[in-house]
Amino acid sequence: MKIKVISYSGYKANERPIRFLFGERWLEVREIIGRWRDEKYDSFKVRADDGRVYVLRWDRIDDIWKIEGG
Repeated sequence: MKIKVISYSGYKANERPIRFLFGERWLEVREIIGRWRDEKYDSFKVRADDGRVYVLRWDRIDDIWKIEGG
């Protein structure tokens, strides 16, 4: 599912997610549990301020964020 993400961009774009819109609620990223990268995606396993774990994936080619889990 495509989502809106506010991310920190330091030396590169979308370096890490800060908050994301899930349904009608903005959730803050409290912890980045893991991160990995493949040929198309930068993926982040995060714990949000609702206590749940999500996988956020940024498609670098199409510049689209997607979510798994929740």
